[in-house]
Amino acid sequence: MTQLEDTARALVAPGKGILAADESTGTIKKRFDSIHLESTEDNRRAYREMLFRTPTLGDHISGVILYDETIRQSAEDGTPFVKVLADAGMIPGIKVDTGAKQLAAFPGELVTEGLDGLRERFADYAKLGARFAKWRAVINIGARSSEASPADRIPTSFCIDANVHALARYAALAQEAGLVPIVEPEILMDGDHTIERCYDATLATLRALFDELYRHRVSCEGTLLKTNMVLPGTECSQQATPGQIAEQTIRCFRNAVPPAIPGIVFLSGGQADIPATENLNEMNSLGPHAWELSFSYGRALQAPALKAWKGEPANVEAGQHELLHRAKCNGAARDGRYSKELEAAA
Repeated sequence: MTQLEDTARALVAPGKGILAADESTGTIKKRFDSIHLESTEDNRRAYREMLFRTPTLGDHISGVILYDETIRQSAEDGTPFVKVLADAGMIPGIKVDTGAKQLAAFPGELVTEGLDGLRERFADYAKLGARFAKWRAVINIGARSSEASPADRIPTSFCIDANVHALARYAALAQEAGLVPIVEPEILMDGDHTIERCYDATLATLRALFDELYRHRVSCEGTLLKTNMVLPGTECSQQATPGQIAEQTIRCFRNAVPPAIPGIVFLSGGQADIPATENLNEMNSLGPHAWELSFSYGRALQAPALKAWKGEPANVEAGQHELLHRAKCNGAARDGRYSKELEAAA
């Protein structure tokens, strides 16, 4: 296999998943606000060091997505974070988009920016040690009444097309630079939409995405998909069981995702830590599948660790304990071995 294919398969190795630690400065400030900690560069560095130096984390985490600030930072002893990760058996990655902005003339819809200068930034990140990258597109499902005309319903096909075009251009540039692209179209959980509407929006987005990747000559074998589970909106009156979520999600993937893709790494998308693990476990219990079904969680891995750490050096071990526990649970969910007994083992 090529180097890209080797890296892609290593990122979805059995029993392992990806830690998303690529929060922007604004996002991590919100996380730190929850523990009443000022978001200074030193505090951000200390937090990331606590996460990355968790003993045996590499047994369950294959790679870590970093932010531009973080990939340039070093641990307190001067070791670059990229080396800290590599020495622990984890592959460094980098978030390269610059965020979602309002799509002009399309109220309620977003398009992700960051293509300008991306080829040069990829060259810089490759020198810094990144081996994979991530670009996130955001798709909203509109809260519309049954009387609304089709023209008022979102997502529109234009919004989907604009976002998958950017994803494909990014992916082609990533592979050109020797980095595995993670393409991330996220259908947001916000709203009162049903699981059926989420299925339709996810299916339309994924079909458009892989058509566009093909047109841009992106190699599926050297690409990973990061996407949402098929879920009802958070305000929907009819919530779904893990079994229903798994059934709808797998059905959607079978109708849209080529089997040449080595793996699908789920985002948590606002799910709490335990439901995100339960849903992943349920999907893998229905296997085997054409692709590895793994995880690329941010809050669903970090939230308990952040709460235990509280920004205090004396709590580093407690924070690491919580992160390792969540990593073990999600690693077990990779092949349907997660259980209430394992959850209680902490």
